Amino acid sequence: MLNTSPAFNLKVVLKETGIAADTLRAWERRYGLPMPQRTEGGHRLYSERDIEIIRWLMTQQESGLSISRAVDRYNELLASGSDPLAGSRPASGFAPQNLSAVTNLDGLRDEWLNACLAYNEPQAEQIFNHAFAMHPVETVIAQLIQRGLHQIGELWYSGKVSVQQEHFASGLAMRRLEALIAASPSPTRRETIVLACPPNEWHTISLAMLHLFLRRRGFNAVYLGANVPITRFEETAKVTRANLIVLTSQTLVGAASLQKTAFALSNKKMTIAFGGRIFNLQPEIARHIAGHFLGTDMAEAINEIENMLGGTVKKTRAASTPKDHLAAHDFFTSKRAEIEQTVRTAIKPTVTLNEEIQTGIHFLGDNVAAALQLGDLNYVSDEMTWIKHLLRAHKRPSDELVSFMNAYAKAVDKHINGSGKPILAWLEREIKKIETT
Repeated sequence: MLNTSPAFNLKVVLKETGIAADTLRAWERRYGLPMPQRTEGGHRLYSERDIEIIRWLMTQQESGLSISRAVDRYNELLASGSDPLAGSRPASGFAPQNLSAVTNLDGLRDEWLNACLAYNEPQAEQIFNHAFAMHPVETVIAQLIQRGLHQIGELWYSGKVSVQQEHFASGLAMRRLEALIAASPSPTRRETIVLACPPNEWHTISLAMLHLFLRRRGFNAVYLGANVPITRFEETAKVTRANLIVLTSQTLVGAASLQKTAFALSNKKMTIAFGGRIFNLQPEIARHIAGHFLGTDMAEAINEIENMLGGTVKKTRAASTPKDHLAAHDFFTSKRAEIEQTVRTAIKPTVTLNEEIQTGIHFLGDNVAAALQLGDLNYVSDEMTWIKHLLRAHKRPSDELVSFMNAYAKAVDKHINGSGKPILAWLEREIKKIETT
């Protein structure tokens, strides 16, 4: 089987095939064949299969076909389930050069993580190049980038790495994804998919990965990025004639924003799909979204999108939020400023109101409001680890966390009284858990 990993530069390809550089660039620009990847510096990288595609097209020309007809024939054979290159073998001795000893993705991921944590950009980029030279693009994205960023996220969440290290790794990953997206061929399918994060959702790595995979499948994927206002979706959908809008959220707050966005767009008769980290952690949240859940991993998401565009997925109906939670949400959001100021005043004698504590107060308020909107305060429990980390960042004892939670409960009771029962019940459960651990 021909290797699809990008490993050979333009000079090697020209030598192996005999094609003129200008001719090859024209084929890529006009017909999308072959489909080389690009390095960070914008240089083309070809796979063994790319080289054999060039040879196949040149052979078709020698037999009398125009290049446009040869490309059409290649695509027709693929569409019929036949591989035009079946039986082709790469030239002997064709292999990437100057690669390190590690070839398995687990080992490469470990090396990449270590390079990122040491802020060693050249080494991290070299590991990327090595991985893409040895493995298919989709595999590297899933096994090295996605899993690697998940590991760094967990380390940051538990306080073992800094936010700077997490941002450094995410920045390198996003830059590589953008380069791969830019190198993707022009769309070959008529369906248009709009990809975006809803308001207040800033995490775009998963969305960028999905963008890349859809582009490589031939879809016309329109990427809008982070924090897209609800009012902009309808405008974009009309201009692009979108067949599907895909939304992603990684956080509980983002999921609440996604819920509002999906509801508004579904009322405009738009087809909505969604996914992201938070729905894997809290599967029940998906029941409250007016759209199609894309599943727990990227491969499943791609298959679900294919099925949706094929018309084989049934419409779903979002579950309703309990009335007491909706009432508590309205009271909490209207009195939130007063509640948080009361908390600050109450904890000031025992807890230093530094930036971390202020962040914790704001973070908790955001998540309580989101969970009330989504119908279950227990959704906040998984987010409490981060607040606990903030309070214990400088070896704070657990009784300070209990004091913080008790102060929050008293503030809620003071400002929204009986309408805050769902919040008070959840706080009471959390306090008991803290005291027994």
